[in-house]
Amino acid sequence: MKKMQGLLVMLMILSPTIYAGGTTDTGSASAYIISPKDGETVSSPVTVRFGLRGIGVAPAGVQREHTGHHHLLVNVQQLPDMDKPIPADDQHRHFGGGQTEVSIELPPGEHRLQLLLGDHSHVPHKPPVLSEPIIIKVY
Repeated sequence: MKKMQGLLVMLMILSPTIYAGGTTDTGSASAYIISPKDGETVSSPVTVRFGLRGIGVAPAGVQREHTGHHHLLVNVQQLPDMDKPIPADDQHRHFGGGQTEVSIELPPGEHRLQLLLGDHSHVPHKPPVLSEPIIIKVY
């Protein structure tokens, strides 16, 4: 049992961005889309992989410092109000379980994807932890 506890402590020290409650400031945190890449042509369903630096992932409803959960913005031209919970609809997809990837059906054509991290109650952090948008083409 002590070996297992020691291993867990080592993992938390070596992986602060994965550990919920990490020590980094949200001001230096960033979100990014691992894949697909900006400008890539893909088939549907599209697997989107989410990345974070300087902040951890925690499910919605779990209030821990320096954590949040992903929201995928699909074809959103104007960001939601940063002082209110992120809407939940086909353009604002919530991953309150702490998921870090999704496979989504998208019709043929160009699509704009962007990540926005929300806190335990789906409100964006201050400052927002937001990825650069990417444009993909689905055939």
